[in-house]
Amino acid sequence: MALRDTSPPEPAGPLPPPAGPLDPADRDRLLAGAHHDPHALLGAHPAPGGTLVRALRPNARAVDVLVDGTRHRLAPEGGGLFAALLPHPRVPPYTLVASYDDGELEVEDPYRFLPALGELDLHLIREGRHEQLWRALGAEPMTHQGVAGTRFTVWAPNARGVRVTGDFTYWDGTQHPMRSLGASGVWELFLPGVGEGARYKFEITSRHGDRFLKADPMARRTEVPPATASVVTASHYEWGDARWMAHRGDTPVHEAPFSVYEVHLPSWRPGLTYRQLADQLPAYVKEMGFTHVELMPVAEHPFGGSWGYQVTSYYAPTSRLGPPDDFRYLVDALHRAGIGVIMDWVPAHFPKDDWALARFDGDPLYEPGDSRRAEHPDWGTYEFDFGRTEVRNFLVANAVYWCEEFHIDGLRVDAVASMLYLDYSRGPGQWAPNEFGGRENLDAVAFLQEMNATVYRRCPGVVTIAEESTAWEGVTRPTDAGGLGFGLKWNMGWMHDSLRYVRKEPVHRRYHHHEMTFSMVYAHSENYVLPISHDEVVHGKRSLVSKMPGDWWQRRANQRAYLGFMWAHPGKQLLFMGQEFAQGAEWSEVHGPEWWLLDGGHCAAGDHRGVRDLVRDLNTVYRATPALWRRDTDPGGFRWVLCDAADDNVFAFLRFDTDGSPVLAVSNFSPVVREDYRLWVPEEAPAWQEALNTDDPRYGGGGVAVGGPGALEPEDGFLRLTLPPLATVWLAPPP
Repeated sequence: MALRDTSPPEPAGPLPPPAGPLDPADRDRLLAGAHHDPHALLGAHPAPGGTLVRALRPNARAVDVLVDGTRHRLAPEGGGLFAALLPHPRVPPYTLVASYDDGELEVEDPYRFLPALGELDLHLIREGRHEQLWRALGAEPMTHQGVAGTRFTVWAPNARGVRVTGDFTYWDGTQHPMRSLGASGVWELFLPGVGEGARYKFEITSRHGDRFLKADPMARRTEVPPATASVVTASHYEWGDARWMAHRGDTPVHEAPFSVYEVHLPSWRPGLTYRQLADQLPAYVKEMGFTHVELMPVAEHPFGGSWGYQVTSYYAPTSRLGPPDDFRYLVDALHRAGIGVIMDWVPAHFPKDDWALARFDGDPLYEPGDSRRAEHPDWGTYEFDFGRTEVRNFLVANAVYWCEEFHIDGLRVDAVASMLYLDYSRGPGQWAPNEFGGRENLDAVAFLQEMNATVYRRCPGVVTIAEESTAWEGVTRPTDAGGLGFGLKWNMGWMHDSLRYVRKEPVHRRYHHHEMTFSMVYAHSENYVLPISHDEVVHGKRSLVSKMPGDWWQRRANQRAYLGFMWAHPGKQLLFMGQEFAQGAEWSEVHGPEWWLLDGGHCAAGDHRGVRDLVRDLNTVYRATPALWRRDTDPGGFRWVLCDAADDNVFAFLRFDTDGSPVLAVSNFSPVVREDYRLWVPEEAPAWQEALNTDDPRYGGGGVAVGGPGALEPEDGFLRLTLPPLATVWLAPPP
């Protein structure tokens, strides 16, 4: 499509007769970008006396039709339109030659091509059942009718007209109006010669007559923010994780070790790209013993300070760190290191940026038309219209997209509670009840069930995780039993209660003892993850170690004891980056973890390395001890040994494997050594030995051992232990 610096030659032979004029109404709508069928007006069509060719080439000085090496001049009709009647009884193969002030350009005519989207795709879109929607909508590089180009499709059912604009038209949308494909609400245009890397948007004319530019909702790549254009892309990545993908679902997740390191990719090591992260992150996570990473949202978002939770391009990994195939490279590297990848997914709301999803075709489309359901009161955003077929399809297909196209192993669904309740953060008069008079958002319930059922059916081995902060019943119950169908749920109650307890001075903890034991009342009602996430170490909440009372030694000891308690408690674990080495400052998305605290030159580097080494060993012993994870969801896998020692600040419980093999976890949350402390143990274990002690000097502890160098033997069914101060110990029968 390169310009040739020549003046437009005169056409060979006599000029063809002029074409009949366009109907004035059709002409006005076409030039205004408000015509539903530009292909009926442009391109080549049989006509009395030959073939009528009409082209829309704004700013061209002349346009010729090239047929079998012969050029036929089209007559100007004004407004960038050119037309003529060619002496061909049938439409011949042809190209257009447009002449401009700086040369001429030979191009295929976009309006000679049949639709590049099939009837099955349109049927599935109308039904809301297109589970690979990204293959039908958006920008798809392809060869169509023997010509290379890009098919552009967009859903805009309320629009009067849609045009494609981009860097290939110098952002003038006049040249490329799209055609409506009927009741589906989809608009389509195949543009020959446009390929990967082209930047584009859709210019939409609303039914109210307004005209505006919108980024592609289905864009699979975007410009680097703050630029907002969509980018034509196709994947050329060759995966190397076939073994991982084949075996990731061998063991149900609730019966497997599951220890998660939560990461904000742009700030884990600020300035690193996806490929540079792939050189460092998998090795670190593997060394630390975590089974999975959880990535805070990677879908494109305009404001970095939202941490990815204000998504504008649901199908595009953020371009801040590289192109989509580079993100695939990072996931692949994690898989090859034996690390699963969970991704935060945000279907609860989307921002109001005028170039993105909001009022996409001039009317409420992705958001409800009812303002009582459209606005999210907490975040100044829109909620999705979960009751609309196409919107639900957009989201369900998006969940599948990340799992199929990027080999994501799990989706942690953000803010589920805000989706489930119509009155979430709304006062009287600000919400409308459902058809049964209740506060449940039945459309959101149906959407979550469909999403979970579809993902589990299509993507074996994938787990979905709900961040759901209420007591909604059946979050992790299968959909065929009336549940929402999630695999796991964040245990927000455990998190709030346990952090409230450890914040207290030890002398006051006796009055809050129940906050550490209450979680076992409901621990087996769902399949739980115990989360110490980014939300708990920002906005004035302080880092994990800084929440703890006492001096620096006591704070670290408290954190070590707390982590030991957490890793032994029923449920899976999640820890946010920086907390694994007791970072004292809150997390900053600008600066990331304070890695310098681990440098040998820092006066307290050993203290931070000690906590990091504890987390590594917690993961190592945890993964090697099935009693700590195999029966997480089975009440028979847990037994209290001591739950009422409030005056001592002591907790003790047993965990059991399926064969009855036990582990005894004992936590002493007081700053005193407790000598000769008696604990009942089951008769099946005649001897015990220390498996892990958070007071070990390697971790920065005082080195108080629970007993002598040998195995501990019960007397009359009781163990006599020395409990280290502010510490958790794990004991197990000798191998």
